[in-house]
Amino acid sequence: QVQLVESGGGLVQPGGSLRLSCAASGSIFSINTMGWYRQAPGKERELVAQITSGGTTNYADSVKGRFTISRDNAKNTVYLQMNSLKSEDTAVYYCNAHIQPHPIGVGMDYWGKGTLVTVSS
Repeated sequence: QVQLVESGGGLVQPGGSLRLSCAASGSIFSINTMGWYRQAPGKERELVAQITSGGTTNYADSVKGRFTISRDNAKNTVYLQMNSLKSEDTAVYYCNAHIQPHPIGVGMDYWGKGTLVTVSS
Protein backbone atom coordinates (compact mmCIF):
# COMPACT_ATOMS: atom_id res chain seq x y z
CA GLN A 1 0.00 0.00 0.00
CA VAL A 2 1.05 3.58 -0.64
CA GLN A 3 1.96 5.75 2.32
CA LEU A 4 2.73 9.45 2.63
CA VAL A 5 4.65 10.59 5.69
CA GLU A 6 5.10 14.27 6.55
CA SER A 7 7.85 15.71 8.72
CA GLY A 8 9.32 19.07 9.69
CA GLY A 9 6.43 20.67 11.54
CA GLY A 10 6.89 22.44 14.83
CA LEU A 11 6.85 25.74 16.68
CA VAL A 12 8.35 28.81 15.03
CA GLN A 13 8.21 32.53 15.78
CA PRO A 14 6.52 35.03 13.45
CA GLY A 15 8.87 35.94 10.62
CA GLY A 16 10.70 32.66 10.95
CA SER A 17 11.11 29.78 8.53
CA LEU A 18 10.27 26.11 8.42
CA ARG A 19 10.77 23.35 5.86
CA LEU A 20 8.27 20.51 5.51
CA SER A 21 8.97 17.20 3.81
CA CYS A 22 6.69 14.44 2.58
CA ALA A 23 7.99 11.08 1.41
CA ALA A 24 5.88 8.61 -0.54
CA SER A 25 6.60 4.91 -0.18
CA GLY A 26 5.08 1.53 -1.01
CA SER A 27 3.71 0.35 -4.33
CA ILE A 28 4.41 3.25 -6.69
CA PHE A 29 4.59 3.15 -10.46
CA SER A 30 4.31 6.87 -11.05
CA ILE A 31 3.49 10.08 -9.21
CA ASN A 32 1.74 12.94 -10.93
CA THR A 33 0.82 16.05 -8.97
CA MET A 34 1.96 16.47 -5.37
CA GLY A 35 0.81 19.20 -3.05
CA TRP A 36 0.33 20.63 0.39
CA TYR A 37 -2.96 21.47 2.05
CA ARG A 38 -3.60 22.92 5.49
CA GLN A 39 -6.42 23.04 7.98
CA ALA A 40 -6.72 25.40 10.93
CA PRO A 41 -9.07 24.69 13.87
CA GLY A 42 -12.66 25.36 12.86
CA LYS A 43 -11.71 25.96 9.24
CA GLU A 44 -11.97 23.94 6.05
CA ARG A 45 -8.95 22.31 4.49
CA GLU A 46 -7.41 24.54 1.83
CA LEU A 47 -4.84 24.16 -0.91
CA VAL A 48 -1.50 25.77 -0.10
CA ALA A 49 0.68 24.74 -3.03
CA GLN A 50 0.99 22.02 -5.64
CA ILE A 51 3.57 20.90 -8.17
CA THR A 52 3.23 18.69 -11.24
CA SER A 53 5.63 15.95 -12.26
CA GLY A 54 7.10 18.42 -14.76
CA GLY A 55 7.71 21.09 -12.13
CA THR A 56 4.80 23.46 -12.79
CA THR A 57 3.67 25.10 -9.55
CA ASN A 58 0.56 26.75 -8.18
CA TYR A 59 0.18 28.65 -4.91
CA ALA A 60 -2.60 30.05 -2.81
CA ASP A 61 -2.59 33.84 -2.98
CA SER A 62 -2.00 34.03 0.77
CA VAL A 63 1.40 32.31 0.52
CA LYS A 64 2.76 33.60 -2.79
CA GLY A 65 6.21 35.08 -2.38
CA ARG A 66 6.69 33.40 1.00
CA PHE A 67 6.36 29.66 0.35
CA THR A 68 8.15 27.52 -2.21
CA ILE A 69 7.16 23.99 -3.20
CA SER A 70 9.66 21.60 -4.77
CA ARG A 71 10.11 17.88 -5.34
CA ASP A 72 12.78 15.25 -5.70
CA ASN A 73 11.40 12.59 -8.03
CA ALA A 74 14.24 10.17 -7.31
CA LYS A 75 13.24 10.21 -3.64
CA ASN A 76 9.47 10.42 -4.21
CA THR A 77 9.53 13.43 -1.93
CA VAL A 78 7.88 16.85 -1.98
CA TYR A 79 9.02 19.82 0.10
CA LEU A 80 7.48 23.06 1.28
CA GLN A 81 9.86 25.85 2.25
CA MET A 82 7.97 28.36 4.37
CA ASN A 83 9.48 31.80 4.98
CA SER A 84 8.21 34.96 6.65
CA LEU A 85 5.72 32.91 8.61
CA LYS A 86 2.66 34.57 10.10
CA SER A 87 0.29 33.53 12.86
CA GLU A 88 -2.34 32.93 10.18
CA ASP A 89 -0.16 30.10 8.82
CA THR A 90 -0.78 28.06 11.96
CA ALA A 91 -2.47 24.81 10.90
CA VAL A 92 -2.04 21.12 10.36
CA TYR A 93 -0.33 20.69 7.01
CA TYR A 94 -1.26 17.65 4.92
CA CYS A 95 0.67 16.13 2.06
CA ASN A 96 -1.27 15.03 -1.01
CA ALA A 97 -0.18 13.07 -4.07
CA HIS A 98 -1.86 11.59 -7.12
CA ILE A 99 -0.24 8.18 -7.53
CA GLN A 100 -0.56 5.27 -9.95
CA PRO A 101 0.49 2.19 -7.92
CA HIS A 102 0.68 -0.23 -10.86
CA PRO A 103 1.30 0.08 -14.63
CA ILE A 104 -2.23 -1.08 -15.43
CA GLY A 105 -3.80 0.32 -12.29
CA VAL A 106 -5.78 3.51 -11.87
CA GLY A 107 -4.24 6.60 -10.34
CA MET A 108 -5.78 8.07 -7.22
CA ASP A 109 -5.21 10.64 -4.49
CA TYR A 110 -3.36 9.75 -1.31
CA TRP A 111 -3.06 11.76 1.89
CA GLY A 112 -0.60 11.95 4.73
CA LYS A 113 -1.69 12.14 8.36
CA GLY A 114 -0.51 15.73 8.72
CA THR A 115 2.14 17.69 10.59
CA LEU A 116 1.38 20.60 12.92
CA VAL A 117 2.87 24.02 12.27
CA THR A 118 2.45 26.60 15.02
CA VAL A 119 3.54 30.19 14.46
CA SER A 120 3.66 32.02 17.77
CA SER A 121 5.86 34.18 19.98
